[in-house]
Amino acid sequence: MISLKKDPVWITKICLLMVAGAMALSVTLSLFSPKAAAQEMDTASASQEEAVESASPDLSGKSALRTIDHVIPNSQNITSISVPKFARSLIETTGIYSFINDAKEMITPGGEAVLVYGWKELIMVIVGFVIIWLGAVKKFEPLLLIPIGFGTVFVNIPLAGMGEAPHGMLHIIYEGGVGNEFFPLFIFMGIGAMTDFGPLIANPKTALLGASAQFGVFGTLFGVTAMNFFPGVDFNLKQACATAIIGGADGPTTIYIAAKLAPELMATVAVAAYSYMALVPLIQPPIMKALTTKEERLIKMKQLRHVSKTEKMLFPMMVFVLAILLLPAAAPLIGCLMFGNFIKELGIVDRISKTLQNELMNIVSVLLSLGVGSQMTPEKFLNPSSLSIVALGLVAFCIATASGIIVAKTMNLFLKDKINPLIGSAGVSAVPMAARVSNKVGLEYDPGNFLLMHAMGPNVAGVIGTAIAAGVMIATYGR
Repeated sequence: MISLKKDPVWITKICLLMVAGAMALSVTLSLFSPKAAAQEMDTASASQEEAVESASPDLSGKSALRTIDHVIPNSQNITSISVPKFARSLIETTGIYSFINDAKEMITPGGEAVLVYGWKELIMVIVGFVIIWLGAVKKFEPLLLIPIGFGTVFVNIPLAGMGEAPHGMLHIIYEGGVGNEFFPLFIFMGIGAMTDFGPLIANPKTALLGASAQFGVFGTLFGVTAMNFFPGVDFNLKQACATAIIGGADGPTTIYIAAKLAPELMATVAVAAYSYMALVPLIQPPIMKALTTKEERLIKMKQLRHVSKTEKMLFPMMVFVLAILLLPAAAPLIGCLMFGNFIKELGIVDRISKTLQNELMNIVSVLLSLGVGSQMTPEKFLNPSSLSIVALGLVAFCIATASGIIVAKTMNLFLKDKINPLIGSAGVSAVPMAARVSNKVGLEYDPGNFLLMHAMGPNVAGVIGTAIAAGVMIATYGR
């Protein structure tokens, strides 16, 4: 008795023998079957006729060209390829050849047809790998940057067609959830389910710091319109709104407002917003240190009071109702955020809450990030307008960070219990990255000064503030 564990070599030999026998039997039957014989006779006769035709001149005195029958059945309509032609085709389908020689016409976000050369796609592939490196090696928000980087590389692979309509995977992802409000609203549900509004409820005055960060949004709105004086840059007010919202460092909100006001800029503003969200640990600390003194960084804040379960349950419902009554244009964003938070604080539907926090959030984040990366193509990025959006997005983010710190310093002039100005930088809505950065910088100067929970107050207020700012813009220009 042969055992699989004791005699693996014998088992392998028997399997190979059976396969060889089956192939031999198949070939034998096909050769000696009546149909095969008839086909062989037809082929032979046809070959003889062609030989005669090729040997004799036609009526015009020219020799008829001899055609070669296809050896493989049912391949008559497939072009025969010689060995030299096959070798050339093999070379022309490599990535190296495409990066050097390819050129194709693409449409820019403004509707203009441009010629995209292979070396531009190579630049974007390199950019994609740099983004992956920042996420994987430098650990700048790897959950965002690694999928965005791979999406960038995927869409710029020559001849792969991953971003092409209608069947490219990245095209399907983008059209299905990124280019509309589908994925952003799901992300807001997940953010709400992971957010604790307790620090904001315990210290409501920190909401002013979240509101102050919106100076970056509305300040940049004027900067974008001023960019029209530069050659090659042309923005209208709707496009200016979609660009300015980058200052809030809120990717889902940026995608949402771009879908409503300026779909043609979706790719550029989404990538800029997510990039600056991921680069919060790199961008904010120099601004925080430049605008604060050592004494201010050492300020210790009082421990926050306990917030009851009832307060935490009532807060999301009150905010949602106010959004419905005062700013319906922002109600979808705020409503999804508060829905997720209410489910979390309610405590009787843990399955839904955990799904929003984990499985659904992870799946949607991966798809959203891949879809964002899929828009990083040469015709959309390597032009003056797109590069100016990236630059203005950085300016907006820096203004938002600085505004929160300056407002915190101003509040300290009137408050008995001082606020550490470092938490003012957390007014941007990059949750919880900005709060972590505030805490990290504070610990550098005093290892016992934990600012994380205090910074979460302006951080979650910034999420609401950016959603409100987007609602104001949509209400003003989206009609």
